[in-house]
Amino acid sequence: MTDQEYMTHALELARKGCGFVSPNPMVGAVIVKNNKVIGQGWHEKYGQLHAERNALVGCKESPHGATLYVTLEPCCHYGKTPPCTDAILESGITRVVIGTLDPNPLVSGKGVSILQAKGIEVLSGVLEKECLELNQVFFHYIKTKTPYVVMKYAMTMDGKIATSTGKSKWITGDQARIHVHKERHRYTGIMVGVGTVIADNPMLTCRLENGCNPIRIICDTHLRTPLNAQVVATASSVRTIIATCCAEKDRYMPYEIAGCEILLIPKEDNHIDLQILMQQLGILKIDSLILEGGGTLNASAMQSGIVNKVQAYIAPKLFGGDEARTPIGGSGIDEPTYCFKLKNQKLTWFGEDLLLESEVEYPCLQE
Repeated sequence: MTDQEYMTHALELARKGCGFVSPNPMVGAVIVKNNKVIGQGWHEKYGQLHAERNALVGCKESPHGATLYVTLEPCCHYGKTPPCTDAILESGITRVVIGTLDPNPLVSGKGVSILQAKGIEVLSGVLEKECLELNQVFFHYIKTKTPYVVMKYAMTMDGKIATSTGKSKWITGDQARIHVHKERHRYTGIMVGVGTVIADNPMLTCRLENGCNPIRIICDTHLRTPLNAQVVATASSVRTIIATCCAEKDRYMPYEIAGCEILLIPKEDNHIDLQILMQQLGILKIDSLILEGGGTLNASAMQSGIVNKVQAYIAPKLFGGDEARTPIGGSGIDEPTYCFKLKNQKLTWFGEDLLLESEVEYPCLQE
């Protein structure tokens, strides 16, 4: 097998950590000796052994003289676990093939230098594009210290997210909705506006077997979330954060008693300053979130520049109606020239429904 084929296997292993390792990256490792895989592993859970150490623990024979394939540059600093470079040097591995370098300043290039200084042959950049894509969230978070934000919505082919009476269940079919829950498992948080809570009373949980519930974040400028809402009633079992501008302790105390966390955020244009909210969520180690709000919150998110990716589930249906809701509300733009530009489109079919994913392209000064 080739270096690319072994790295492909390491990528498959890395994906098994999806939803369990944030804010760490997903990493997979394969140890090969005499053209045979003798050990493999992945980073299974935040705070536990990294992929390289898991692969070494599972070795069927001595790794002395073997090649290690790893999707991300081995760490060389003490964190929750000891440096992986130490384990590699102690193992007797003589060649290391890396998918991509680690952008973390504590590691970036240093892991490679340590291995090379000890006589280990290092090759980096094998399937680099795939390895970068795997940890898009991690690379964003480590560089910006703010969450990677995915704005998600389901709409008809005429661009409606609900009928003129406000009904939206269900626009897409079962396969698309299952995929939504996979994304809730994948990303650390899920964010909606108080309007969505009042109108739909959602749970905002992951309904996959053995799936991880995202941290629920409610944007509620004036603290209007009903105390009997499902997100409040279940806050003691599913972490729930209410971001608000209301600093009156007697008003937010009942939410804290119910188990919610209150995050006081300053106001911007009569609503929560979303840029500051993202900074605060980053401090809380929330590295990514799905934005499942309505048109009002979506418009504010786009205007504030916090959205990194758009996921539009498109169903082969037409609702019509001047009053029917659309994905992005507000006043919109005045001229086509000033549109929000998207790039790197990707299409996926889920039964009759289409998922169109695009990254948001911001001017250099904003991103």
